[in-house]
Amino acid sequence: MMQNLNQMTNTELKQYISKHRNEEEAFRAALQVLMSRCDCATQHPYPFDLDNPEKEVEALLKEKINRAK
Repeated sequence: MMQNLNQMTNTELKQYISKHRNEEEAFRAALQVLMSRCDCATQHPYPFDLDNPEKEVEALLKEKINRAK
């Protein structure tokens, strides 16, 4: 019996995916729900696509650290 994946938190979904990694249907369904929650506007670029990866990644990390304070 498949649980209601839409009612799970992201953490619960990740645990579910890990637990059901060998059950293709359950794994795909949970991954689809988790990925549908992804906000592409907040994603950061892949470091190697940046002009100056070290400085830009450092700036991203500093921004995250400052937000956490």
